[in-house]
Amino acid sequence: MNSRSMLKRPSAFLPLAMSSAALAVVLFYLGLHGPAPQADEGAAAHLWQILMAAQIPIVAFFALRWATRFPWQAAPVLALQIGAALAAMVPVFLMHW
Repeated sequence: MNSRSMLKRPSAFLPLAMSSAALAVVLFYLGLHGPAPQADEGAAAHLWQILMAAQIPIVAFFALRWATRFPWQAAPVLALQIGAALAAMVPVFLMHW
């Protein structure tokens, strides 16, 4: 099994899709409201938190299931998952939300 065929597994591509959706939520919110801090957390913040937290067990399952069997093929997929999660976290960190 190679990394490309591994990316077709739901436990591989779902965290990437969830991180992309979380990044889209942040960018959409910034496009509508700008970077000014709000008085309280809105729906966008809660959606971002849910998307980011829900991928933790999926990534853990992927790591336990595939990284133990095919470590060299799973490593690039895990790097993509971590990179996508960090890309979704960077705007939130930079805006100090």
